[in-house]
Amino acid sequence: MGSIKQFQVTFDCAEPERVARFWCEVLGYVVPPPPEGFATWEDFDRSLPPERQGSAFVCVDPSGVGPRLFFQRVPEGKVVKNRLHLDVRVGTGLVGEERLAALEAECARLIALGAVRVRLLPADDYDESCLVMQDIEGNEFCLD
Repeated sequence: MGSIKQFQVTFDCAEPERVARFWCEVLGYVVPPPPEGFATWEDFDRSLPPERQGSAFVCVDPSGVGPRLFFQRVPEGKVVKNRLHLDVRVGTGLVGEERLAALEAECARLIALGAVRVRLLPADDYDESCLVMQDIEGNEFCLD
């Protein structure tokens, strides 16, 4: 069996720092320290050529368990549904009304950060309920 590989999740977006800071709040992630030799990320950013300034941002799980999230500026806007999305697991182990209450509470918190509620996918014979949402640039994710 091969070794487990580390991976990062990369987001294409228009405003990397803004989107990264949104996801820091959603997931409890943090912005890592700036590269060696720079007091702040702003200092590092100013050291780049003008066309590269503001082109990327990162956030990390402070426990070191979750994947690194990388946000990169791209010229094109989002056009169609994501082929990959994050499931933010807030209702694990909960069922019925208790699960819905947990999903709704987290939904309200994220709306205050700029997220948009899209729709509730109600429980059926196979799956518990989840909420489809969009981040601040319209990328879909689920509260699960």
